[in-house]
Amino acid sequence: MALILNLETSTTVCSVSLAKDGRLLAVKEQNGDYSHAENLTLFIEDVIQQADVKLSDVDAIAVSKGPGSYTGLRIGVSTAKGLCYSLNKPLLAISTLQHISLSVSEDPQYKSSALNSLFCPMLDARRMEVYCAMFDSLNNEIRPITAEIVDEHSFSDLLNNQVIYFFGDGAAKCKSVLSANENAIFIDDIFPSAKNMLSLSEQAFVNKEFEDVAYFEPFYLKDFVAGKKKANP
Repeated sequence: MALILNLETSTTVCSVSLAKDGRLLAVKEQNGDYSHAENLTLFIEDVIQQADVKLSDVDAIAVSKGPGSYTGLRIGVSTAKGLCYSLNKPLLAISTLQHISLSVSEDPQYKSSALNSLFCPMLDARRMEVYCAMFDSLNNEIRPITAEIVDEHSFSDLLNNQVIYFFGDGAAKCKSVLSANENAIFIDDIFPSAKNMLSLSEQAFVNKEFEDVAYFEPFYLKDFVAGKKKANP
């Protein structure tokens, strides 16, 4: 049982939550642009104040490890590691796609009718490529995380036999090529949030799944490629 600070910065969402024994105490988040560098430490201060605790009271720091935005992940992980160093606390790393999937599979709106369904969170990876994985209704990963270029044949081996829920900021662009299959169901407005990390970070803490603070790196999935600046005319 623990007091855990959860950080989520893998997409345009900057989100921080504080949980005690897996129960949400406070959350602060914003979606819209990559303002993590400006907002993350302020959001941490905010949730600590909301919960009326001290930062030193925290038992562990959990960070959404990716995949996702290269810069966003760097900011989240660097902040988490800095806090772990300064407070002498353990670091927990939570799969971004797994906690997004959990937010849907645990939603009463889908939970009761989706026992035999699959859940496919998708993060936008530009053009028709997405970062995705497949989970069952118990949040077990049944298809590993991949960077996939989506076309009308994607996931056909699974869609032929069962319903798959698609969601996340990469799902919208896949809707036009996959929605012809009646087993493909799309859910809008699902985003990563630190408030959905609670049970996973609590479980990781209980199981002592601590990361090496010195050597831990985000799960980028693909190498970062910096864009070239255009020459001035």
